Amino acid sequence: MSEGATGAGSEGPFAADPLDRSAVAAVGLITVFVVALATAQLTAAKVLALPLPFALPVIGPQITLPGAALAYALTFLASDCYAELYGRRATQVVVNVAFLANFLVLALVWSTLAAPGIDPEIAAAFDTALGPAANIVAGSLLAYVVSQNWDVFVFHAIRDRTGERLLWLRNLASTASSQAIDTAIFVGVAFYAAPILLGVGDPFQPGVLLALGLGQYLLKLAIAVLDTPIVYLVVGAVRE
Repeated sequence: MSEGATGAGSEGPFAADPLDRSAVAAVGLITVFVVALATAQLTAAKVLALPLPFALPVIGPQITLPGAALAYALTFLASDCYAELYGRRATQVVVNVAFLANFLVLALVWSTLAAPGIDPEIAAAFDTALGPAANIVAGSLLAYVVSQNWDVFVFHAIRDRTGERLLWLRNLASTASSQAIDTAIFVGVAFYAAPILLGVGDPFQPGVLLALGLGQYLLKLAIAVLDTPIVYLVVGAVRE
């Protein structure tokens, strides 16, 4: 390892300019990615019911989706910005290191839940709110590692053919396809396969699974469309 990497007073990427936009953006995007991912891990167990102004086929008068949907969609915004600015290999490192960080989050949560508490009622509330079920953990981890790596692959497969043009296309195509994969794996594993294989809770009926998956995907797809201007804003601000 070089002296510059270990020497006293080294500032790494901030050595020349503490306000360097590229370095600040890299740290900021990684932070957003990890924070959103950790939040998604902690909120995935709660199933939300969002009312609609009118009923949709299959879904009905409300969208049902895991509480982690919004936080998890934010990870794709951060990863697509990072992929555009810093390349495929750097993004894959972030995605896979963050995957390992999931286990740190789970270990810290589980160790806190296992420790004795002074107030039994508060301890019970923590167990209910933060005790991630095995089926949710299995579904979210498997969905994450597959869908995020697919997102990076598709994003750069399109970029290799278009160069810096058509950022909107690679943002939408990579996110739309990876979110479909993520939704199918998460809903299928967490609410059907894992309950059967692990005996944790009751598996959802096919109609409920379809409504849950479709509602979650529609929200994620809408976020992908709406966040495209933000991707342009972030990339443009760093590159100008």
